[in-house]
Amino acid sequence: MYEIVNDYTTMDKLRILADAAKYDVACTSSGVDRKGKEGFLGNSCAAGICHSFAADGRCISLLKILMSNHCIHDCKYCLNRRSNDVERATFLPDEICKLVIEFYKRNYIEGLFLSSGVLNSPEHTMELICRTLSMLRNKYRFNGYIHVKAIPGAPAELLAQAGLLADRISLNLELPNSESLKKLAPGKNFNNIVKPMASISSTIAAHRVAAGKTPYMERSKINNRLESNIFSKMRIEAAQNNSILVPERALDRDLSRPFAPAGMSTQMIIGATPDTDLELITVTEQLYKSMDLKRVFYSAYVPLNDDAALPAKGTAVPLLREHRLYQADWLLRYYGFAASELLSPERPNFNEVIDPKCDWAVRHLDVFPVEVNTAPADILIRVPGIGPKSLERIFRARRYGGLTFDALKKMGVVLKRAKYFITCGGKMMDRIPIEERFIVNRLTDVDRREVYSFTDRTTYRQMSLFDMGMKAVSG
Repeated sequence: MYEIVNDYTTMDKLRILADAAKYDVACTSSGVDRKGKEGFLGNSCAAGICHSFAADGRCISLLKILMSNHCIHDCKYCLNRRSNDVERATFLPDEICKLVIEFYKRNYIEGLFLSSGVLNSPEHTMELICRTLSMLRNKYRFNGYIHVKAIPGAPAELLAQAGLLADRISLNLELPNSESLKKLAPGKNFNNIVKPMASISSTIAAHRVAAGKTPYMERSKINNRLESNIFSKMRIEAAQNNSILVPERALDRDLSRPFAPAGMSTQMIIGATPDTDLELITVTEQLYKSMDLKRVFYSAYVPLNDDAALPAKGTAVPLLREHRLYQADWLLRYYGFAASELLSPERPNFNEVIDPKCDWAVRHLDVFPVEVNTAPADILIRVPGIGPKSLERIFRARRYGGLTFDALKKMGVVLKRAKYFITCGGKMMDRIPIEERFIVNRLTDVDRREVYSFTDRTTYRQMSLFDMGMKAVSG
């Protein structure tokens, strides 16, 4: 049993537990719009939160910390695993509340991102997290954004409490399949992560319907449901069993109350196992379609631990691979692509030289070039350099006359990519042969600076909240 030791000051705990949280990347804009209320402190704005520095140096305005870095698990990839000799600390709920309020008053932050190692048991840890959130919302009247990490294996009542108190709730899948998870995290069970994820997803949908909204979040193209994977099966099972998370108190059974209004997210580690990009984005696609996740985050593995099952220390962090996965994730969510279109068993990993959309385009030159003035939306959105906003502008402008390349540039079309795949009035921008090698060479020149920024091994010291002369709140 771990005990909460109070030998550390609040500043010491903040130093330890903010640094311990830096490998969790699921920390983004809120996705929820809640105005300020009389008698409460703060608000949550749908426009996003990102203009300050957390203790790990990231430019965000969420206080990103662990409640505790004690953990009963011995996951091979984790710096805070049980067998590692690292400095350990645990926040008391009231300490976190005071930090959030005092930091908010000083305009350091606008919200809280709270995760934790598993202290003694999932139930005990989740109970401490819920106690913290309840104090923030009810005692300290904090109305700002809260993103909380749920602990797999915690009771349904505690997960329900967390969803009613937080804006976004996350459950980390960590790895894309049970084999990889068993290899690197033998104390965790794939089903024990997916089952509560299915229940949370069903609960979010039930609350959305009760509030007069559609059960699923609005997302371009992605709402075609898959019904043939482990995630959809568990989601169906949760719905059939009426597995809607509700606290025991009858007062909290009102489904019209917001439940995780900013949705649910998860995270997968990249590069710690031999899993291919195809496996990763296939699981991502299934999660979006079956669990209606808000986001799937990818975390490039940083070799920190000595273990035969992991890349050796000093191995380059796969940042460019992580970047390509995020680009592919965007294509799945907003461009109508399927995972099977982007990769195949014969080509299971992304081309690191050019981005996934360009890579798809040069492999389908039989589709191009397309005429901007007449092509349908589902074809134009697949043209490199044309995004959802510029597509909308193109269709709006087409009502009034023919488009030129100059007009497309003013609309935000990236012509240095798009010019190889489109015509205006039947003519291409330059005399360009529709030939894969030629276009790839040109696009490689365009992307060279981006690739260099991810492969350059030069290191830089990140800014930290502690470098700014910040004085901590006494505990």
